[in-house]
Amino acid sequence: MAEFRKSYNPDRSSDWNYGGTKWRLSRSKIELFMECPRCFYLDNKLGTARPRGPAFTLNVAVDALLKKEFDAHRARGSKHPLLEQYGIDAVPYQHKDIDTWRENFEGIEYQHAPTGFTVSGAIDDVWVDPSGALIVVDYKATSKEGTIESLADSSWEEQYRRQIGVYQWLLRQNGFTVSDTGYFVYANARSDKEAFDAQLEFEVTLVPCTGSADWIEEVLPRIKACLESDAIPESGKKCEYCPYRTAAGKKLLALHQSGKRKG
Repeated sequence: MAEFRKSYNPDRSSDWNYGGTKWRLSRSKIELFMECPRCFYLDNKLGTARPRGPAFTLNVAVDALLKKEFDAHRARGSKHPLLEQYGIDAVPYQHKDIDTWRENFEGIEYQHAPTGFTVSGAIDDVWVDPSGALIVVDYKATSKEGTIESLADSSWEEQYRRQIGVYQWLLRQNGFTVSDTGYFVYANARSDKEAFDAQLEFEVTLVPCTGSADWIEEVLPRIKACLESDAIPESGKKCEYCPYRTAAGKKLLALHQSGKRKG
């Protein structure tokens, strides 16, 4: 099989930068700002994004299979067995735009008048209860010991609550009634089997999450101010990329100034 490598491009087309015709403020970009304003600025204002990590192809496969599984129930208007198991009175939501809402680089959009931003987010799934309230759903695939029943032991709990919250906020801004409680469908690959036998076994659990959205209207003007400024923002306290750039830059500069640079 031929090896395919996608080289890193440090200079993205300006169309995809802030002010460009294709730029939108996605949920992941909002999360990047919350993590590190400087990395957000480099990415969205200057067009140099962080290098991408490896593609989690197994996670993508699990996502695709879960969507097919829930879509089968969506087409029939039936309740998925997982919802029966957890006593949740809901079915997959049928809507003409559901495929667009779930598509990366599209998603559900809202034009935020105070900032002029087009805010968007790609939702894994949406369910609906008998009252007509929509339920935001996200799929997660992982492999860890024990049964995953809550977010309490996860270092990502705060980020996950914001993730669900942004999706809930987007749906509400589009006029939908939305439940405060969303769910993560967790597919946890078991590693306690005696042998691999060319297959992975997953324990699938449903983890409730109360979305956090009260911060969004406050943070959007801050993002606007950041993008409109010519001043470089501060780094995030937990950012690992900024210390690397600083340390590497200092060492390369010192090497250059010492006359030991090769080439």
